[in-house]
Amino acid sequence: MLLPAKAEVARQLRRYRAWERVMLAAPNDRTVRTTFEDSGYTLCVLMGKRCAREAADAAERYLRTNQVAPVQEQNQVTCLQEQQVTCLQEQQVTCLQEQNERPRPATAVRRRPPAAERRSPAGR
Repeated sequence: MLLPAKAEVARQLRRYRAWERVMLAAPNDRTVRTTFEDSGYTLCVLMGKRCAREAADAAERYLRTNQVAPVQEQNQVTCLQEQQVTCLQEQQVTCLQEQNERPRPATAVRRRPPAAERRSPAGR
């Protein structure tokens, strides 16, 4: 199963908790309630849960695991990206070298058949 980026989970969890505090301070404000519910829904989708409270709990558990991993993952991703760029550059250079080494096709010249073989349109 694919897991969301920890930075994104942390950001959405902070957003959810902030709107939760605002909503508890002003429970009758429809705009605040709507924004709080939207942030809860986003967290539910991100964590694969049906309830915002479950999603928040799951996000907190997920963020507690392997706190060092995001730095290692980022370093691995950066290294892989650099390798891919280097590989693509090498492929482009090789392709250009191969194109320069190929013999160029001669331009085709359209010639008409000799006069003796030409026939009239009526077939005479």
